Amino acid sequence: MSDFGINEMLEMQKVLQEKYKDKWEHISPEVGKNKLLWMIGEVGEVIDIVKKHGPQAADIDNPERNHLIEEMADVLMYYNDVLLCYGISADELKESYSSKFEKNMNRW
Repeated sequence: MSDFGINEMLEMQKVLQEKYKDKWEHISPEVGKNKLLWMIGEVGEVIDIVKKHGPQAADIDNPERNHLIEEMADVLMYYNDVLLCYGISADELKESYSSKFEKNMNRW
């Protein structure tokens, strides 16, 4: 199985944005706030699944697992829209993430 990374997700999101450019909000910094709010709504749906079904929702044999994964994919789609809205590249994200990782590795 190959890795599924941020570059691939960003490219897929660009394809979706182009396909629905006449139906969806355009990608721009002004729209970033709306995309963040939609993303938080999707996070709420993930939380609702876990609240309703408990940690067992993630169990491989639980039928709710697919619903959980689908809602998490929705979160990632909006996340990628936010990156596109603000023009944040995968390289910039990697640099910042790596820096945070190092800080956390040396925190205590």
